[in-house]
Amino acid sequence: MFLDYAAITPIDPRVEAKIREVQRKFWANPSSLHLEGEMAKNILEEARIKIACILHCRAGEIFFTSGGTESLNLAILGICREDAHLGIPHIICSSMEHPAVLEPIKYLLKNKEIEASFISPDKNGIINPESIKKEIKPNTVLVVIQHANNEIGVIQLIREIKKVIENCKLKIENSSKPYLLVDASQSVLYENISLERLGADILVLDGIKMYGPRGVGILAVKHGTNISPIIFGGGQEGGLRSGTENVPGAIGLAKALEIAVQKKDKESRRLTELRNYAIQKILKEIPNSSLNGDLENRLPNNINICLATPKLSAKAGFQKIDSEFLVIKLDTLGFAVSAASACHTLSLENGSYVIESLGKPECSSSSLRITLGRSTKKSDLDRLISTIKKIIE
Repeated sequence: MFLDYAAITPIDPRVEAKIREVQRKFWANPSSLHLEGEMAKNILEEARIKIACILHCRAGEIFFTSGGTESLNLAILGICREDAHLGIPHIICSSMEHPAVLEPIKYLLKNKEIEASFISPDKNGIINPESIKKEIKPNTVLVVIQHANNEIGVIQLIREIKKVIENCKLKIENSSKPYLLVDASQSVLYENISLERLGADILVLDGIKMYGPRGVGILAVKHGTNISPIIFGGGQEGGLRSGTENVPGAIGLAKALEIAVQKKDKESRRLTELRNYAIQKILKEIPNSSLNGDLENRLPNNINICLATPKLSAKAGFQKIDSEFLVIKLDTLGFAVSAASACHTLSLENGSYVIESLGKPECSSSSLRITLGRSTKKSDLDRLISTIKKIIE
C-alpha cells in the first residue's frame, strides 16, 4: 500500500497517453529548421502557453528544466552570480527548506560567494513574515520559501511575506530586489499556486509531484527578474537553460497541471477528511504520540506523527521509537511510508532537521511521514494504523 505521495506520484494514465502520442508523432528536435522540427517546436510552445495560462503569467516566463532540483539550483546560483560583480549578495531562507535549496546555499557559503540568513519557524512550522523583514539588507537579492514543506506539509504565508518584501523594497532606492522564490512542488495539487496569487517572482514545480512525467520541471520567472544561466550549450529556453528540450515531457506536464487544477477542490476536501480522521485516530489510540506541524495551515494529504513505544522496564513510561526501524518494518508488511524527505534520507545525517527546527529534537528520529494520494481510502488508513499499533505494542 503506497502512502508516500510526497516523495513521488504515479503518472496519470491520461498524461501517459498524451506523452506517448507526442513521442510517436513529434519526436524531432524542436530547434531544427525542417518541418519535423517546426512541428515539435509548435507542441513545445503549446505546452508553454497552457502552463502560462494556468499560472497566470506570460508564455515567455515559463522555462522547462529536468525537475525541481535543477530549477532551484538554477534560480539560486543564477541570481547570486548575476549580481556577483556588485559585491557579496545576501540570501534569506527558512531553516527547513528542501535540500535542493539548502545545499546550493551551503556551497555558495563555503566558497564565500554569498551571505545567508536562516529563519527558524515557530513550534507549528510557520515562518513569521516579520522575522524575514528583520533580516533584509541592502544587498539582499533573494528570499527563498517553500509554499508547503515536503516533510510536515505546513503551508506558509507567502502573500504576507511578499508584502513585507515589497515594503522593504520601497526603502531601497531603485531596487527590484530581493526577489521571492517559491517552491510550490508540494502544494500544486491542493492550492492556487499562480504567480499572480502568490506574488512570487520565481516559481518552481516538478512533474513527479503532480502525477506527471519524470525528468521534467518548470521554472517560472517573472519578467524583469534577472538570472544568469549555469548550463551552457545551444542556448535553448531563451538562453537560460541550454539542452534539447523534452517535448513529450513538457506536453505531459501541461496535461498533468491541467488535471490538477480540475481536481484540486474536490480532492482537497476528500483528503482533508481522511487526514483529520487518521490524525485523530493515531493521537487517540497510540499513547504519547504527537503531531508535527500546524493542523490548520497544512496540506490535505500530509500526516507527520512523532511516535513512542512503552519502555521495556519495570517503570512506566514511553521512549521514542526509531523511525527508520518503523519504516523498514512497515515495508515488510506491505506499507510504503517514510521518515523524512526522500532526498534527505539519502544523506548521512541522522534524523530530520525539519522536525528539529520545530523545537522537537527528541522527535527528529522518531517521526513518521504518511502522505495520501488519489487512490488512498479510509480502509487503507485503518489498516496502517492497526499495523503501527501492533508494531509498537
